[in-house]
Amino acid sequence: MPSNAKSTRLVIVESPAKAKTISGYLGPGYVVEASFGHVRDLPRNAAEVPSGYEDKPWARLGVDVDNGFTALYVVSPDRKKQVTKLRSLVKDVDEVLLATDEDREGEAIAWHLIETLKPKVPVKRMVFHEITKPAIQAAVANPRELDRDLVDAQEARRILDRLYGYEVSPVLWKKVRTGLSAGRVQSVATRIVVERERQRMAFRTAEYWDILARLAVSGQVDGPRTFNASLIALNGDRVATGKDFEPTTGQVRPGSGVVHLDGDGARGLAARLDGRPFQVTRVEEKPYRRRPYAPFITSTLQQEAARKLRSSSQQTMRTAQRLYENGYITYMRTDSVNLSESAITAARSQIAELYGASSVPPQPRRYTGKVKNAQEAHEAIRPAGDVFRTPGDVANELSGEEFKLYELIWRRTIASQMTDAVGSSVSVRIRAVSTAGEEADFGATGKTITDPGFLRAYVESSDDESAEAEDAERRLPTLVKDQPLTSEQLDAIGHSTQPPSRYTEASLVKAMEEMGIGRPSTYASIMQTIQDRGYVTKRGQAMIPSFLAFAVVGLLERHYPGLVDYNFTASMENQLDEIAGGDARSADFLTSFYFGSGVGAEASIAKAGGLKKLVTENIADIDARSVNSIPLFRDAEDRDVVVRVGRYGPYLQRTHHTDDPSAEPDEADRASFPEALAPDELTPEKVDELFLGGAGSERKLGEHPETGEPVVLKAGRFGPYVSSGDKNSSLLSSQKPEELTLDDALRLLSLPRLVGVAPDGAEVFALSGRYGPYVKKGDESRSLDSEEQIFTVTLDDALARLAAPKTRGARRAAAPPLREMGNDPATEKPLVIKDGRFGPYVTDGEFNASLRRSQTVEALSLQEASEMLAEKRAKGPAPAKKRAAKKAPAKKAADGAPVKKATAAKKTTAKKTTAKKTTAAAKKTTAAKATTATAAKKAPAKRAAPAKASTDAS
Repeated sequence: MPSNAKSTRLVIVESPAKAKTISGYLGPGYVVEASFGHVRDLPRNAAEVPSGYEDKPWARLGVDVDNGFTALYVVSPDRKKQVTKLRSLVKDVDEVLLATDEDREGEAIAWHLIETLKPKVPVKRMVFHEITKPAIQAAVANPRELDRDLVDAQEARRILDRLYGYEVSPVLWKKVRTGLSAGRVQSVATRIVVERERQRMAFRTAEYWDILARLAVSGQVDGPRTFNASLIALNGDRVATGKDFEPTTGQVRPGSGVVHLDGDGARGLAARLDGRPFQVTRVEEKPYRRRPYAPFITSTLQQEAARKLRSSSQQTMRTAQRLYENGYITYMRTDSVNLSESAITAARSQIAELYGASSVPPQPRRYTGKVKNAQEAHEAIRPAGDVFRTPGDVANELSGEEFKLYELIWRRTIASQMTDAVGSSVSVRIRAVSTAGEEADFGATGKTITDPGFLRAYVESSDDESAEAEDAERRLPTLVKDQPLTSEQLDAIGHSTQPPSRYTEASLVKAMEEMGIGRPSTYASIMQTIQDRGYVTKRGQAMIPSFLAFAVVGLLERHYPGLVDYNFTASMENQLDEIAGGDARSADFLTSFYFGSGVGAEASIAKAGGLKKLVTENIADIDARSVNSIPLFRDAEDRDVVVRVGRYGPYLQRTHHTDDPSAEPDEADRASFPEALAPDELTPEKVDELFLGGAGSERKLGEHPETGEPVVLKAGRFGPYVSSGDKNSSLLSSQKPEELTLDDALRLLSLPRLVGVAPDGAEVFALSGRYGPYVKKGDESRSLDSEEQIFTVTLDDALARLAAPKTRGARRAAAPPLREMGNDPATEKPLVIKDGRFGPYVTDGEFNASLRRSQTVEALSLQEASEMLAEKRAKGPAPAKKRAAKKAPAKKAADGAPVKKATAAKKTTAKKTTAKKTTAAAKKTTAAKATTATAAKKAPAKRAAPAKASTDAS
């Protein structure tokens, strides 16, 4: 500390990283110290309640609800040492500047510091939205007073969340499971995920077909000679597409008036159109124009980082926090799309320098936020400073993930001030008349971009992995009305409707933002909380709710619907905004919520008498058994199948259905199921399989007539099988577990079947193997035509087959894949479906995942395949079997002494470490050089242009 304490100003920030950066900008006369976030909070448990308050009826809440909702704050145990240090520093300075973040949370931290440190010197609020030298110096020169309205809004939010959590969570403990938690935003976020899974569970797939025509233009053409067109209408009626089917029945929507083609119908029509003339009936050309995207706000940054960088919300915000604290970007918790005048000037100048003056629009672009209940008066997230540093400028200063995120932010900011992307789009209708007189209309669309404008800097990604990028062109030949065309190929194409996609963190944040639920500062923590609580798990990027989440959400929906109502949750955000703006009082707001009276009481909560009465007086009405029972369906034998959420986890239960309330309930069958199984994967087929042999359960078919041992049907890792004594046998592909009889099982257990003895004395067997049924004699084998032949083939027939030459070589040729799916959105590896020993499976060449009984080769989506492989990847490769290593003779040095193994190992490790560091350094240097080289090529300017973005979709 400087010796002249009276000329010193103490600047308190939130983090040590920020303190270090700001300290370098202020120099002598300033002491910069961190508070490490909040220094005090409501008591977390009874042990933290101060003496003298233990007997207060409201002590467990930490809020005196009967006296204006006065909060009881305590210094957090892990902050006591730092608070002591700050109190010591405050005594030796003549002014305190509170430089916490410029939002509600930061304002509250500043207020808590004043209340805790009780400085006797002047205290001012120092605010800034970026950590650069000019911004910090301007903040020091222009301090302001503490904004008590912002403090009140944050305190009201904190108390609201405490009341919600501490009053509702105990209901979950009593009725569902101990240790659960409820929260004003987390419970609503969980409900959103659960509702999407319910839609998937209720979904019924539908199949529809169309025809893809490969059409050609004769003579000289401008553009491509051939193009694709799809069947869109037949005899004037539109051909059905996915949107025409009811998701819960798989049937065509009533009154849609569409033609529903099946496979035979589509193939027949294609045959009748083969060789027929095609003619253009209509050509419509329109100008194409696309405006740039707005600069990043918190939610859109999380969404794009998830799509382009595969980062979770937490990872994105941690990286953004480091970039902010070290002076690279502006404040990262904001829902404002505004840019300051200096930022707009910096962007326009850099665009002209790197992309040319023609890429700068005549007027600066201004954006209006579309976020419901937007607040926090910050700029959008952008590069810090009045002159933006390009990614090439910072490549050697940032880690890999920091560089990628900075580049993403830089590109989005620059693109937001560039010219529109312009071009033209064309729509073509084509008709052909079949040999049966049917009029078939085909359609094709094209897009040509003449000036990419902002797309040169940034292309936004989509949550739909199969969606076409906005900068993608589809070129068609120049076509005119009545122009004749010829068909080179006509293919009948089958499609299956798909259930709604599961939420990812990015799309869930987007949904919450659109509903007005949550705030920029809470999105990442909510995503993490619902996973930590066991309500949601991730498979790849997809968020899958647990059955525990179903039970919790079901309880809240049935008994406390107002607490998880989307409009109610958003309206509370509105009221908090009014408090922040000084237009409402926090005490009135909390009174209306907790006691159901006062100004602005929410209707459903007020009608119930407020939260306190709601959770205390109605708890006896909650039937725990009903809450913890999630109905699935009624099976073919009229049994109700439900999932019960039990003390030790969820399990399946099925009982015979009865409409007679006085009837005695049947004894229920039970079966457990793997934790990794998603709710929508509990199909009737899967449930039957689980009851047949899931988790050690089994079905006895009878007793073996020869040995007297039980014959049992079980479910194993590779499917159902029968077992008796030491003998096991898998079911044949044509057999269904639910239809298997004792006689069927005995036939399976008789395999391999001895067909007879060949003239040379060798035995001939019939059996089933990896590639189907076959006969075998010694090392020779030949396939059978059907599985039934295993039991009926005669010795003469078997010998004739064995005598015939093999149709393939000694080694079986690798079978072509059943289907090529495209690249895995998570790893970019190509995915294919192959036919394996135990049925079809999807693979990326490294990991394999078998298709489930409910999945088909044709209907499996790319996202589902990615999730299945992500689950396998998370488990890691199967451990290799250890082999006993031969003991190598001890090595000797030149003098005959044994080499010291430890020393040798250390040297080897050191060499590897050095090599890794050298390689990493070389890569970073190469990347930086490539960045500079790219810039030099793009513009002969002094400043380096960025390297081609790894996140650029163009």
